[in-house]
Amino acid sequence: MTGAGAGGPVAERAQWALATARLDDFQPLLPAEEEVVARLLSGTYDRLGDGSRPEAPDPSRVIRASFLRFLMLGGQEGCRPHEKGVRITGAWISETLDLEACYVFRDIGLIDCHFEATPILRAAIINRLFLDGSSLPGLEAERLEARGGVYLRGAQVQGEINIAQSRLGGNLECDGATIRVPSGHAIDAGAIELRNLLVRGATLRGGISVAGARISADLDCAGAVIEGAESLAIDATETENGGSVVLRKARLDGETRLVAAVIGGDLDVSGATLTHRGAMALDLSRAQIKGAFFLRGEASVSGTLSMTGASIGTIHDEAACWPAPGDLLLNRCRYGAFIAAPVDAASRLDWLSRQSPSRWGEDFWPQPYEQLAAVFREMGHHEDARSVLIVKEKLQRRARRARARNPLWRALLRLNDNFLAVTVVYGRQPLLAFLWLILFWVTGVGVFGVAEAGGAFKPNSAVVLRSPEWTLCGLPASEQRLIGAPPQPMSGRAAPGQTQLDCYREQGEASSYPAFNPWFYSLDTLLPVLDLGQKSFWRPDPIGRGGRVAINYFYFQAIVGWALSLLAVAGFSGLVKSP
Repeated sequence: MTGAGAGGPVAERAQWALATARLDDFQPLLPAEEEVVARLLSGTYDRLGDGSRPEAPDPSRVIRASFLRFLMLGGQEGCRPHEKGVRITGAWISETLDLEACYVFRDIGLIDCHFEATPILRAAIINRLFLDGSSLPGLEAERLEARGGVYLRGAQVQGEINIAQSRLGGNLECDGATIRVPSGHAIDAGAIELRNLLVRGATLRGGISVAGARISADLDCAGAVIEGAESLAIDATETENGGSVVLRKARLDGETRLVAAVIGGDLDVSGATLTHRGAMALDLSRAQIKGAFFLRGEASVSGTLSMTGASIGTIHDEAACWPAPGDLLLNRCRYGAFIAAPVDAASRLDWLSRQSPSRWGEDFWPQPYEQLAAVFREMGHHEDARSVLIVKEKLQRRARRARARNPLWRALLRLNDNFLAVTVVYGRQPLLAFLWLILFWVTGVGVFGVAEAGGAFKPNSAVVLRSPEWTLCGLPASEQRLIGAPPQPMSGRAAPGQTQLDCYREQGEASSYPAFNPWFYSLDTLLPVLDLGQKSFWRPDPIGRGGRVAINYFYFQAIVGWALSLLAVAGFSGLVKSP
């Protein structure tokens, strides 16, 4: 940069200025100017008066800006500044300090000075600029090139600091400064290149713009009070930060915009107050935060916090610092872990519930739930991950039903969703299907056991049912029936009060027939993949006591067994989960 400037048109202009301006042109010198000339070669700060910033144009402190320009551009033989540059404290600077397109190879130090007009360093090439503690109407320094930094620590500025598209080898430091503008940006540093931008403890009436900036280290606004003049407190859209963005304990009134920003370190909003009610308070859409996002320490976000499409290393937050319900956007946001933050399903589901997709014209965002579940699983919280996915399934299916225009289809969807919720919890707990199978198995044991005790079961064999033994056991011993060919009268075999089934079991012919077991019969009926033989040998008899209930339950349990078995398989395979 220095070499290019020395041989280019800027250097030529500076050399021309040196050749044309003479000390005699400024005679008679003002008292303060004579004092400066007398101490030029000392290399120390030239303190005028007590060195404090003047509140009025004291003749002993007034210096013409044109005279300062003459010195900064090299002066003349016998009146050249020290190698450390022009350093003056406590001066009242009249006129306009115009260094536009000039090449100033020494430091410019105007500390605790009062400027009557806005200094102009537009397109200048300088070493370093010190305006600490000074009072000035503004600063026009767009496209400035500096080997070092620009310093306005504790300055009082009643206008815009325009340093957009500049390149600084050091920092832009406005720590403790007070900058006020009626509209627009208090600091316009759009597309700037520098090491650090420091606005710690500053008070700004008007926002900061660093859109498109390349900051090799930090953007630090810790403790700053920034009131956006046009609803924009900080515009850091598409910035590249090699370090961190620090808003710790800052008070920002208006939108803080970090859209598509790349932050190599952390984003620290601990203890900060971000206020933009009813609108966007902190916009991290598509931002890449390679370190951590801190939202803790009594931080407050009054307005919307958008993390849409953001990529964050880790999140360090507290539930008390989350935005109000409806003011959080997490769709497509990705993050690696929670550190020193709530790590349980209940808390994080409350976090996700603060989203309101309907406010943004959507019905449901499934990705935030999937992302949270993935982080829980990676952190070893598998039960919490499943709880999150269950809630996601419930909400996603509710949104799908709401989109259905046909009432009948909506009712069928509700029936299906409720059935899946009760049986396998939308496929997230497929083992629950086995619990339902056990419940129906035990219920079947009771139903079939009572029916069998009441004689409401009979052999499931046509041979047995046509045999004389079974037929005669259906008659009391006092009655007869014609049986056989040719028919012959035969007496019944059932004792008084004895059921046909009990009577048949006493017959010798029934000794080889398998015994009825309600436990195995219920299991054989319920599970379609099993064949225990009970269903093949016995069936409910609707004529007996409890027989009609038993046969109806028989068919019902067979259907339920098929359904639950298929659901269990589908649940384990993931077929019933929402895509």
